[in-house]
Amino acid sequence: MQEKHLFEYAVIRVVPHVEREEYINVGVILYCKQEKFLSVRWALDEILMMQFAPDIDMTELKDNLRAFDVISKGGLDGGTIGALEMAERFRWLTATRSTILQPSSVHPGYTIDAEATLDKLFNQLVKRN
Repeated sequence: MQEKHLFEYAVIRVVPHVEREEYINVGVILYCKQEKFLSVRWALDEILMMQFAPDIDMTELKDNLRAFDVISKGGLDGGTIGALEMAERFRWLTATRSTILQPSSVHPGYTIDAEATLDKLFNQLVKRN
């Protein structure tokens, strides 16, 4: 039997008008220390987003979502934050913000395959068919 590992995840949300507290889930970030895994899945339904927040800058939003990818991978492309240890990058990415792009609270769980768990959470919490 495979060993289960503790993981943590947060949902990435677009909150175009912070004062209204309305949001659309656009991604999931998952961290698993034992598997040395930190990754992000995101998708942006531009038609839905334009209906939800017609004044939003889609280019800027996509750039900010791409930054989640770059930082989660670590390395020089992620700048100062990308140079941090994996756990520190996860904490930085999931820190509370009052911007248009916000993470949910961090939630724990157990997994035998972090990549598969990320895919499952993404399909449950973000993907629209």
